[in-house]
Amino acid sequence: MTDPTAFDNASFIPDGASYPDRWAEAAREFRSVEAALGRARLNEPYGDHPSEKYDLFFPNSASPEGTLIFIHGGFWRAFSRTDWSHLAAGATARGWAVAMPSYPLCPEVKVSDITRSIARAVSAIALKTRGKIALTGHSAGGHLALRMLDPTLDLGTARARLSRCLAISPLTHLAPLRDVPLNDTLQLTESEAKSESPIHQPAPSTPVHVLVGAAERPSFLAQAHALPWGVPVTEAPDLHHFNVIDFLADPDHPFTAWLANEGAEPPNWPNPSA
Repeated sequence: MTDPTAFDNASFIPDGASYPDRWAEAAREFRSVEAALGRARLNEPYGDHPSEKYDLFFPNSASPEGTLIFIHGGFWRAFSRTDWSHLAAGATARGWAVAMPSYPLCPEVKVSDITRSIARAVSAIALKTRGKIALTGHSAGGHLALRMLDPTLDLGTARARLSRCLAISPLTHLAPLRDVPLNDTLQLTESEAKSESPIHQPAPSTPVHVLVGAAERPSFLAQAHALPWGVPVTEAPDLHHFNVIDFLADPDHPFTAWLANEGAEPPNWPNPSA
């Protein structure tokens, strides 16, 4: 039987309960500055649901090198694009635009509905941008980023422009989630857990890398290593589920550079003793 706390994070992270407020405050400050500088296009709709909107942040350059799409986590039941705006800082400093979509949440919708929402978001963002499109996402957002690589999903013109995908602490195998209290909200059936699990997708042509904190729960480490495609996995030393995403605000981080179509393949996590 699956440990009912296997996918809990906040209780196992020092001061874990404080992170959502800290993220939201950093995001508000970043969004306010970027909007004042004319570098933010906020609340762009991509569908009919009130949550089907995205924010688009631009670099200083008149013509971005490409667009990074960041998909937030929260177990498909929490948060929105406005909690993560500050994480656009790294890629925009490298000359890329960054799009951050929200999506409808469980239990109002199913995980499969969210997948289709994000596919619509990626397609809509592609119509407003040029150049390469890189995908990244955290936790449930990592799952959604990987789902976009499923060739059966309609991404419109975006499919041919996908350059790289970085799944951060992703949920790749959804069957174990049916055995924990979280499923009271998700309502995953056996068939949906299978069809929505990236481990059952064909190997993608887009380069993929998986990043996970070495200090994360064993369940998340197992999920990170579960993809069957020979995908490289980096375990970031000492990092946990809530701070493994911080690098996205750093333009000089090797993983930020990799997403911007630069750097080694695969990238290396910086050695703090170097």
